[in-house]
Amino acid sequence: MVARVWKGRVPRAKAAAYRAFLNARAIPDYRSVPGNLAVYVMEREAGDAVEFVTLTFWESLEAIRAFAGREVDRAKYYPEDQDFLLEFPERVLHYEVVGRAP
Repeated sequence: MVARVWKGRVPRAKAAAYRAFLNARAIPDYRSVPGNLAVYVMEREAGDAVEFVTLTFWESLEAIRAFAGREVDRAKYYPEDQDFLLEFPERVLHYEVVGRAP
């Protein structure tokens, strides 16, 4: 199993709208890809912004490739992200999951 981690920041005033967008559009998109095992979105206040972390779990890098494209380390963005994000990190992190408890 592979974990994929992306981080982004939005202005505090837009956090609720971004959270709604993630739940309505992004999470269903992740879940529609065969090989996606789970999606978690976390947030925390960070000064004038709110930091969002998307943590997804996948069966394999091939499954991630079906979602993100050939360059699996490149972040995937939606057109709506232009309305929210303060910056657009180019890369995500991947971790091999080596331990687990139900």
